[in-house]
Amino acid sequence: MSDEDPVLVHEADDGVAHVVLNRPDARNALNLPMCHGLSEAFARLDADDGVGAVLLRADGPAFCAGADLKEREGRDEAWVRRRRLASFAAYEAIERCSKPVVALVHGAVVGSGGEIAMSCDFVVAADDTTFRFPEPHWGTVGATQRLQRVIGKRRAKELLFTARTMPVDEAAAVGLVARTVPAAELLAVGEQIAATIASAPRLAMSLTKQAIDLGSETDLPKGIRIEMAAIERCLADGGWRGGVEDFATTMRESRSRAAAQEGS
Repeated sequence: MSDEDPVLVHEADDGVAHVVLNRPDARNALNLPMCHGLSEAFARLDADDGVGAVLLRADGPAFCAGADLKEREGRDEAWVRRRRLASFAAYEAIERCSKPVVALVHGAVVGSGGEIAMSCDFVVAADDTTFRFPEPHWGTVGATQRLQRVIGKRRAKELLFTARTMPVDEAAAVGLVARTVPAAELLAVGEQIAATIASAPRLAMSLTKQAIDLGSETDLPKGIRIEMAAIERCLADGGWRGGVEDFATTMRESRSRAAAQEGS
């Protein structure tokens, strides 16, 4: 990928991959090449055994200012329909990635930007972030499904009907954002979170994500069966023994430190 690509992918040695929205001059407005770039990037990272976590972030003053409406000038309905399907495919590629995906958002998060963020497993936001979902006011329909599943039906209606700007503190209060940090610390905090995720056994982390996602679509008894199936896969893999050994080592070291402190 070149620096001119709308989506950049950087892979670090610690198992953390960075997917970067790279249209800063357009405030990272989502266009067709960016849709394709996101789909391709997440398909590749999903198949990469060396990746344990993904950070999705953006260059420039805004995370994503929504759909790039300029690319629709002179287009017909068939083209716009295909373009919308491409965006749905991009969101789904993010959502279906077996690796944990953390969104790092800052500045304006509008329309499609919110869809991208909500397709991730959770969102860490800079304290300068705002959210807005103006689709009906742009003469279209969008964010009607993920938004209500994240913040509830009535809150979703209020945001979509009014197109008002939601400040980051409110977004955190309603569950759209998991954590808020100072803007200058966003990348460092995100890298720390991703490194922690990537350090866990890969199979256990992937199955945890899968069990949560599948369990959210069913009732508790079926969800428990989903979890038990995941546990059986971990037992068959044998990696759980390493977790037990690590725990025992941590406990021994903790007791040793406590004994040393008592003796000093």
